Amino acid sequence: MVTFIGTQEMQTHLKKVSVEDAIARLADMIKEDYLRWSQFDKCARVASHSDVGVIELMPISDGKQYSFKYVNGHPKNTQEGLLTVTAFGLLADVDTGYPKLLSELTLTTAIRTAATSVLAAKYMARPVSRSMALIGNGAQSEFQAIAFHCILGIQELRVYDVDSAATDKLINNLRAYPNLRIIRAASTAEAVKGADIITTVTADKTNALILLPEMISEGTHINAVGGDCPGKTELHGDILKNANVVVEYEPQSRIEGELQQMPADFAVTELWQILEGQIAGRHNEKQVTVFDSVGFALEDFSAMRYLEKYVVQKDTRILDLIPELLNPKDLFGMAVTPVAQQRSMAENVVSISA
Repeated sequence: MVTFIGTQEMQTHLKKVSVEDAIARLADMIKEDYLRWSQFDKCARVASHSDVGVIELMPISDGKQYSFKYVNGHPKNTQEGLLTVTAFGLLADVDTGYPKLLSELTLTTAIRTAATSVLAAKYMARPVSRSMALIGNGAQSEFQAIAFHCILGIQELRVYDVDSAATDKLINNLRAYPNLRIIRAASTAEAVKGADIITTVTADKTNALILLPEMISEGTHINAVGGDCPGKTELHGDILKNANVVVEYEPQSRIEGELQQMPADFAVTELWQILEGQIAGRHNEKQVTVFDSVGFALEDFSAMRYLEKYVVQKDTRILDLIPELLNPKDLFGMAVTPVAQQRSMAENVVSISA
């Protein structure tokens, strides 16, 4: 029997704890796991690409527990009333190989992405940062805005999206945070002008130039979230050349992140090195910093741990996913005889023997 967390359970959980509290708790757990980086068996995610999107598997293990996430990215989906990104994940016991927890990760991925963004920004953005431009106002945008407002102290949010309806939706959803001043910009350039932090979370699968070098002020921290698969970027390469660039897992980011447009010898720092204090996330107030975030399996491992710790309850649903056998060598017996009947037969044998 495997514990199951669906969208209903996540909705119930988020009613009990605020979105910002969930993001903050998960950020702490993500940091805990990054600080034991060497314990994880890591690899870049396995991707299946098509002309319209990507489907990926993201596995990782710390030797005690194993997790994977299935996730897709299909920007055209919104035209058909479907989500751009959906996901589910599994947490398993390494000693037995048995799955312990199967969960939705669509909502949870948005929370973990925001948690990772704000965690990196704590070490990379200037402490005086109070304004953020948010370019791309789709499904991920509220989570990013709430994280930076409630955890990092962002007071002013400049928003822009080529889809004005997406911006309408974002502004309406953020009315619950009256201390966050929201400015609707007419263009990306207007939104980012003088911003302390810029978050890009656009969806189109293309090598876009959302940000150009001339748009970026001294000391800006760029949280580049949208460029997360081959052939999909948001930043002009010259921005990276003149910035301190941090990635989650370099072998994966070389393939999928903004880093894919840079030469193989372009130097970057991995996030765990900053969290551990090996390397500074920012070397001076004037430096431009870039967190080239593509999402890494360790963050989903942390998310599954979060779900197991905070969301699973005594009455959480159970799935009949793994066969329960009286004789683990007799799988065929289950195929032809129900387990309940096997148990009854076994009890009769015991009774007769007695």
